Amino acid sequence: MKETTDVLKIVGMVLLALFVLAVGVPLVLALAGVVLGFLVTLAVWVIKIAIVMAVVYLIVVVVRGILK
Repeated sequence: MKETTDVLKIVGMVLLALFVLAVGVPLVLALAGVVLGFLVTLAVWVIKIAIVMAVVYLIVVVVRGILK
């Protein structure tokens, strides 16, 4: 009878591990996708801000050059 309980415990652990893999892995991958998407969006916004700052700086330099 002890062997039966041991086998049932092992089967239970295997089923729990399969459940964790079936439910947990997609959740982790979805979260990683959301985080990755956020980082890409953030990087695009930083690049846009840098371009605007560069254009403004060039305009300021041109105006200073014209006024001198």
